[in-house]
Amino acid sequence: MKKVLFIEDDTVVRENTAELLELAEYEVITAANGKSGLGIAKQELPDIIICDIMMPEMDGYGVLENLAQDPATRHIPFIFLSAKTEHKDIRRGMDLGADDYLTKPFEEEELISAIESRLAKVAILKKINENDNAPVQESSREKINSLQELREEIKKYEQQTYKGGETIYEEGKQSNHFFFVDKGVVKSHRMDEYGKELITSIYKEGDFFGNTSFNKTNAYTEYATAMEETRLYVISREDFKNILVKNSNITLELIDVMGDNIAGIKEQLLEMAYGSVRKKAARTILLFSQKIRRHPTQSIRISRSDLASVAGMASETLIRTLSDFKKEGLLEIEGRNIKLLDVEALKRIS
Repeated sequence: MKKVLFIEDDTVVRENTAELLELAEYEVITAANGKSGLGIAKQELPDIIICDIMMPEMDGYGVLENLAQDPATRHIPFIFLSAKTEHKDIRRGMDLGADDYLTKPFEEEELISAIESRLAKVAILKKINENDNAPVQESSREKINSLQELREEIKKYEQQTYKGGETIYEEGKQSNHFFFVDKGVVKSHRMDEYGKELITSIYKEGDFFGNTSFNKTNAYTEYATAMEETRLYVISREDFKNILVKNSNITLELIDVMGDNIAGIKEQLLEMAYGSVRKKAARTILLFSQKIRRHPTQSIRISRSDLASVAGMASETLIRTLSDFKKEGLLEIEGRNIKLLDVEALKRIS
């Protein structure tokens, strides 16, 4: 019989839910607040934890953060149960490492299904690990042979959608996931000491971004924001690591791609520091064109502030430079849309 820890401060909800779970043949332990629930979790080591968010003494986020720091409890499946339904609350819970999120009021079938699916995942991963430790013929394993196949594999995981300008993650928040851009464009950015935004990277369709370490939990060092309507697939650090461990050939290819991205960032920073105003503006426009569209002569829709922050110049200076480029016949401007007319000439600007 699987052991469920249910942490909920509402007595009626706690007792009714515990009864439902017992009828479904689970062993149920309950706690009336986060602090006592955390102590019970470390003592009983349940098979799964269901936890409310808004509670006295310690909220659900605090419970999950504390469990994640203990090797004995960090791998216990964790489901949030709460009346809070805003996207940012759900995203915060998932960023902290929660496995699922149910909202009140919930159906009995929905709760049981969530528990069963999480326990099934644990059992499957355990079986896979057992099989990996046994001798296996290499030809009997299903291999991922290219980055394109890796991208298709990632599409089996959670999908998230964002509108232009919506935040994906924030600086200082716990980093537990990798992201794959299936549609749209994402910028990573931070603020300098003067409060000016600096865009550090642009990610387009087919790119990976997010967590920078497989071996330890880091906090994000920058923000990530959708620049237009964007569809992402999200995979946990642990699941992504398992895929790469079993497909070392793809790991090397992915490292090469990320290395190219890092080299591009270094070149961008050098250009910002030492390039002329015209050269920085031209190079930034070409960079966005390359990142956002596959063909350089297609129009790109980008805000002047985003262009300026990447180029490392004031918005007013950028706007004047764009006006000069337009007069010289190098590009067309209509609202936020920019169309490159002479790519080679822009490349030659010094």
